[in-house]
Amino acid sequence: MAEAVVLLDLWVSPFGQRCRIALAEKGVAYEYKEQDLDNKSPLLLQANPVHKKIPVLIHDGKPVCESLIIVQYIDEVWSDGAPLLPADPYARAQARFWGDFIDKKIYEYGTRLWKLKGEAHQEAKKEFIEILKVLEAELGDKKYFGGDAFGYVDIALVPFCAWFYTFETCGGFSVEAEAPKLVAWGKRCLERESVSKAFYDPVKVYETLKQAYGFE
Repeated sequence: MAEAVVLLDLWVSPFGQRCRIALAEKGVAYEYKEQDLDNKSPLLLQANPVHKKIPVLIHDGKPVCESLIIVQYIDEVWSDGAPLLPADPYARAQARFWGDFIDKKIYEYGTRLWKLKGEAHQEAKKEFIEILKVLEAELGDKKYFGGDAFGYVDIALVPFCAWFYTFETCGGFSVEAEAPKLVAWGKRCLERESVSKAFYDPVKVYETLKQAYGFE
């Protein structure tokens, strides 16, 4: 009997997109359940009673929460496909470090670009650009963050490429001008079916976020 795999998600969420990409990379069939975060479903509240957030992966009735934990879980459970995390312990630790860096920096500092005004906004813009440059330096001239193989750090970051237009519009800068290698990497990732199928039009993302957050 096939395993029951359900993903509680929201289409615009970069965190949920991580899970969709990882599942696609592993060839895992699953049921997608779009969630209304203004009217949270009993299933979501039961599956994630602590944070009450998406994404949640429910595997044979057992919920797994937090996107990067879900990606690691997918990698460990469906181990037949190409690994998402490297086998070497040090390389795994490094991948987790950069995944954690992305988790703590991109969303938090990116959203400041529409939350803050005046001098604080300019400082937020400066900090966000610096974060992009740090990531670009780590990428270097590699095809993907892990080298030739698409993997964990790529999955952690690539969904935010659909948010870059929003960050640029609210911040008044060009990601490509500041971090051209990062933009080229994003385009390479989009050539993968797993990424392109989870990716949405950046303008549609901008309009959705504009409505949700009420920024100009």
